[in-house]
Amino acid sequence: MGHGAEQDGNRQRDALRKANRWLLPKRSSFHHAVRGIGIYLFEHTHARFHLVAAMSVLGVALWMRIDTVRCVLLLLAIGLVWVAEGLNTAIEYLADAAVPQYDPLIRNAKDVAAGTVLLAAGIAIAVGVCVLGPPLLGWN
Repeated sequence: MGHGAEQDGNRQRDALRKANRWLLPKRSSFHHAVRGIGIYLFEHTHARFHLVAAMSVLGVALWMRIDTVRCVLLLLAIGLVWVAEGLNTAIEYLADAAVPQYDPLIRNAKDVAAGTVLLAAGIAIAVGVCVLGPPLLGWN
């Protein structure tokens, strides 16, 4: 093997080592994120409800052959609810761990977090009605 090929091989190994140093912490973070999604899905009734609702809405959208832009609007609305519910769950875990006994400020924090989920769900319902309503009612 020539000198140039050897240098190329060394550069590739160095690049691979650098990539691994960068990826290994990311892989761990990814593992924790997937674990968090699992906790959310399997330990919370609301998450299962949101999953069934999301799959139902997307199923209807596919059945009705809703265009891509409207499907993206539905996905964004669904995502908004999932993010709000996930943050609400995280806030509840943190609040319960930080202050196990009753505290009116913790109650307020939990109520505000739950209220954001309600707002997100309301927005998602409005988007769903605007996107799916006209075709369902034949108002195309």
